Amino acid sequence: MSKNQPSPYVVVTDYTFPTLVREEAAAASGKARFAAFQCASEAEVIKAVAGATVVAVQFAPLSAKAIAGLAPGARIIRYGVGYDNIDIASALRNNYPVAYVPDYCTDEVADHTATLILVRLRKVADLDRSVRAGEWSAVARSRPMPAFSQTCIGFLGLGRIGRAVLERLKPFGFRFLIRDPALSDQDAAQLGAERASNLETLLAQADVLTLHLPSSAETRHIISSSALAQMKNSAILINTARGDLIDEAALAVALQAGSIAAAALDVFQAEPLAADHPFRGLENLTLTPHAAWYSDSAIDKLQSCVADEIARGLAGREPRCPVPASG
Repeated sequence: MSKNQPSPYVVVTDYTFPTLVREEAAAASGKARFAAFQCASEAEVIKAVAGATVVAVQFAPLSAKAIAGLAPGARIIRYGVGYDNIDIASALRNNYPVAYVPDYCTDEVADHTATLILVRLRKVADLDRSVRAGEWSAVARSRPMPAFSQTCIGFLGLGRIGRAVLERLKPFGFRFLIRDPALSDQDAAQLGAERASNLETLLAQADVLTLHLPSSAETRHIISSSALAQMKNSAILINTARGDLIDEAALAVALQAGSIAAAALDVFQAEPLAADHPFRGLENLTLTPHAAWYSDSAIDKLQSCVADEIARGLAGREPRCPVPASG
């Protein structure tokens, strides 16, 4: 490094972890300065990442303006599976590689999703509330409750996590219906499932609809008021994927009106959920605070993978898991 060349600079824009020991050690091994922030706004991020050689982002927005302030050849790393909080097009246009960690929590998210499905189908929260209220009315509170063998689980999208959810649910005897353009009838049959030829068929037949799509211009609000109107009144909606797949206002109306029976959500358009959000008052809605990814081992793997990506970035090596050029 020449005397006039600035030293490498590693920035963590925001984090929910107890410590950043691994990340700081990776920066030190590359003789880089290290700084960690808790940025919540675009303005805070722009200020924090100015001149950074490597940027690790959890939930903060990394916009085109923030990216414009990075050092030449900078590396961007996302703590997680999705990367819709990063302006990928701007990063790639400026030749800044973007890395992410798509494989650190597949089991955890699949476990959480399957749990939400089973809890909502067996009406565990409703039955718990009834007992605490002094009731003892199993049938009255449970009805209607079809047997699992008479229940169709619909998958909208079937990536790594969706497939893991399906495998977990197979022993219960459900019927599985999948809508994924990349899936053939033969592929579906090998999974013990059926392929829905279109979204309308999936919406009409699913007793439970679980979402496993990335966030994109095409998928944003794919669960709209129109989509909800096509679902069964007894249907349950599950989302552990991305918050903006659902029109939240439309879902709140549908749940209040009984247009669908229930929902369970782990992700939301804005997080944390606003104190006055209508979701908070709905008893037919199960809410978890973007927790599906978490286990002690998952958080360890996530930080280890990000620390490795920091080291790769400082050494000028290719990312282990680069975001594809298509974004």
